[in-house]
Amino acid sequence: MTHDIHNSSFDFYNGTPWFVYDCTIHLDADGRRIALFLLYLGLFMVGLAENTIVVWVNWKRRHSANGVLFCIINVSLSDLMVIFTMPFFMLEVTMDKVWLWGRFLCKVTHLVYVINFYSSSFFLAFMTLERYLSLTRPNTLACFPQQHKRRWLLCAGIWLLSLLLALLENVHVDLLEWDEPGCYMVPEQYHTEWFLSVSFLCLIFQFLAPASVIITCNFLIARAVRTAPEVQNRRDVWLVHVYSLVFVVCWLPYHLVLFLLTVDDMDPHLFSCNTVGVLYYSFSLVQCLSLFHCIANPILYNFLSQSFRNNLINAVISRISLSPASAPANAEADNKGTTAVKERKLSNASTSHSDIGA
Repeated sequence: MTHDIHNSSFDFYNGTPWFVYDCTIHLDADGRRIALFLLYLGLFMVGLAENTIVVWVNWKRRHSANGVLFCIINVSLSDLMVIFTMPFFMLEVTMDKVWLWGRFLCKVTHLVYVINFYSSSFFLAFMTLERYLSLTRPNTLACFPQQHKRRWLLCAGIWLLSLLLALLENVHVDLLEWDEPGCYMVPEQYHTEWFLSVSFLCLIFQFLAPASVIITCNFLIARAVRTAPEVQNRRDVWLVHVYSLVFVVCWLPYHLVLFLLTVDDMDPHLFSCNTVGVLYYSFSLVQCLSLFHCIANPILYNFLSQSFRNNLINAVISRISLSPASAPANAEADNKGTTAVKERKLSNASTSHSDIGA
């Protein structure tokens, strides 16, 4: 979300904003642009590879899989959506907020970003709740029951809610022609009120509510795993807390800086010039760092799971075995292929249930 200083924060003296006289800090804007470009580039390359693999491996089981895996697929699809918009962010950062791709892409890329902003957190919260219910209350109806219309209705509802929340912000996103064209969220009227409303909705729906569910459920899951006598691998206990920690680390700095910027909009004279300068300088950095969830989610919820790694290996072996070059040349190769298939079936049977680190 592009954030700009409200016009009411400018008390002009001979055409110069009041805070210019008080600024003593000098921040390296060129260094920030280089750092942001490299960060976005890394996020794009690694996130695209990870989430594509996750969707490829899990897509075949989207109908029969349990609710946890169903949420994982939706999280990866949501992350892929925002990953495809990162090249626009990279070039915009490199060109110092100059937008060259027209009004349509200005609104669409921003809408896709904000939809992911909400949907990823919503599905992570439901996935954590689903894991908690499946572990502690196996007889309770799941949030995303297998082969049930409720699964698809709830999924559609989450995406629709994310779209509606995104539209509240996106309605005021437009291409503005100043010295250079730029893509900004600047309402024509009630500028501060809109920023306050959007920031409040963002804080509640994207961070506080999902974080409450994720932290609470993960705490209860860790306690249940710690006391379960049949659980031998204590790695799962601390890994559950890592889930909560990563979510907070990714999003808390963003919401903290956004909150302080909103306070500055409400009272432009509250913070010093240096403080305001640091806040605006750091906002684009914490906004970029928040997107590290696109890399962290596939690792935490997929690649650390033995079940997922087995399915990935099986998918790769199946793809290789279907290629013409891998056709058996004799009966001995046929026998080896049959044995490999049996081994894969046994592997699937032993890892069909989601483990706690799935």
